[in-house]
Amino acid sequence: MKKLLLLLILVSNFALSQMPNISNVWLNDSKPYTGTIGSDKQEIKLKINTSEQNKKNDQQYLVSGYSLVDKNYTKFEGNLTITKYKDGKKKSTIYGEYELVEEKKGKHSGVFKGKFIYTFNWNKTTEKIEAQYIDFIGDWKSYDGTLDFKTRLKNQ
Repeated sequence: MKKLLLLLILVSNFALSQMPNISNVWLNDSKPYTGTIGSDKQEIKLKINTSEQNKKNDQQYLVSGYSLVDKNYTKFEGNLTITKYKDGKKKSTIYGEYELVEEKKGKHSGVFKGKFIYTFNWNKTTEKIEAQYIDFIGDWKSYDGTLDFKTRLKNQ
């Protein structure tokens, strides 16, 4: 993990270099992402159980897990695609887009789609990432087209 994080920090020219494998970041230490869905800000949890870097596109991560809203538990598969990387002396930021497709399981299943921002600080003394923050901002649309909600999720 230490080598992976060091590689991430040392990447100075994102477009010309190979992206290090940061699959473990999306797993969020086995904790769910929490947030809200809809205008009434109903609680939502989203847990990513598997994450792997796409072998054909190192900027993309293939993920799977489940979402939970009220008592509605639904499995999903999808991808996270990195679109931009900004390396700072202390704070670095990764920008991207996501699409998570839920199992077709009735009226309350659909597709999550939006953008994410991953920020972190690099501690040179300990050579570890600190203050990780991941924010997913987007929409969820039901397959039948009758439901369309704003979503916002973040790591704990």
